[in-house]
Amino acid sequence: MRHALAAILAVASFTSIAIAQTDPATPPTAPVETPQSAIGATIAKDMEGLMALYRDLHANPELSEQEVNTAAKLAKRLKALKFDVTDKVGGTGVVAVMKNGSGPVLLIRADMDALPVVEQTGLPFASKVRTKTPEGVETGVMHACGHDTHMTAFIETAKLLAAAKDEWKGTLVMILQPAEEVGRGARLMLEDGLYTRFPKPTHAIAFHDAANLEAGKIGYTPGYALANVDSVDILVRGVGGHGAYPQTTKDPIVLGSRIVGTLQTLVSREQEPSDPAVVTVGSFQGGAKHNIIPDEAKLLLTIRSYSDETRAKLIDGIKRISRGEAIAAGVPDDRMPVVTVKDEFTPSTYNPPEFAEQMAGVLKGHFPEGRVVKTQAVMGGEDFGRFYRADKSIHSFIFWVGGVPADKMAAAQAGQAPLPSLHSPFWAPQADAVIATASEAMTVLALDILKKE
Repeated sequence: MRHALAAILAVASFTSIAIAQTDPATPPTAPVETPQSAIGATIAKDMEGLMALYRDLHANPELSEQEVNTAAKLAKRLKALKFDVTDKVGGTGVVAVMKNGSGPVLLIRADMDALPVVEQTGLPFASKVRTKTPEGVETGVMHACGHDTHMTAFIETAKLLAAAKDEWKGTLVMILQPAEEVGRGARLMLEDGLYTRFPKPTHAIAFHDAANLEAGKIGYTPGYALANVDSVDILVRGVGGHGAYPQTTKDPIVLGSRIVGTLQTLVSREQEPSDPAVVTVGSFQGGAKHNIIPDEAKLLLTIRSYSDETRAKLIDGIKRISRGEAIAAGVPDDRMPVVTVKDEFTPSTYNPPEFAEQMAGVLKGHFPEGRVVKTQAVMGGEDFGRFYRADKSIHSFIFWVGGVPADKMAAAQAGQAPLPSLHSPFWAPQADAVIATASEAMTVLALDILKKE
């Protein structure tokens, strides 16, 4: 394979290629005339084994910080590839190091955790796993965010790079990260010495499957790519009493409603329109009976922003509005609302623009025209950004790989059928296309970053 990979960036003759449709939930698509590279041909030969791994990961998901079996089976594969493997980093995380002379240190990351979602895809290998969340809620478990495709492509990338050591120079630090879905996995690994116990990266790359991009396409976003994600609780306190005598009370439900309405002005009237932000009240809890005005009500919010300055402004605004509305309602000083910002938040993910364009150029030079497209930033969260935030000298890049079959994308664009989103119980990406494209893209980027002078 080393001789084949020597021509990895050379494009072979045009061939009629249709990625095997091993996912019965995805209807077959017509073959497309595309150029196939040496690495693409190698991945095609490996696809049967890769899909077997994908189906196993999909059928056996584990929740955040419970990825014990997932980590063990993937660590075994990395050891077989001659990586120096350390497990239990940051809990269930895995770090695999391969040194190959002096040069850059490249971190490649995949996340392992699944979500508390009951799968409804109808796949023959659909997850039937049931468990309890840390909060004690019984639930199904599903890879509804595509982390199973991330891990499978990660393993193929490790295999390709291990077999092509004469094509690159430097150090690979390949990490399997736990707890991305709860926003603390990257932090846990960093706190457990990721940058001190192991070679500190000069570069970091990762990908995420996309539920709004056609299968096999690659999307990239220079600058902010994903958002800060904050959870905020507002305890609205009033003076309870009989529903027939509201004049004797300070109604927290009415006050909470005023707070909800005024919060909308944080974005619509206080935020610069070119700097997007989101303030969503996802839950309003209060009262237990028709004729009782309660003492308290509770609002649960999600806050999205890009810059740290905007994040601070929104949080301060939430506190100001909550207190201001309470004062206007005549609530006593000792019953002011309590605003709690959850300690664990997901920081925004930033692609340094110059490096993002450089990496996009590498991908555009390798893949056929039209496969690599610039995409808009999204308000979703992804804690890959912590690796860059921990040291902003690192060249960091995360990109998207589309998972929507072409016919389903066309139907959605024609208004015939909506697309399920990430985290949906119906999300079933065209896994073979995601895995093949991501494996090729990450390998090409790694070979460019670690190229011999």
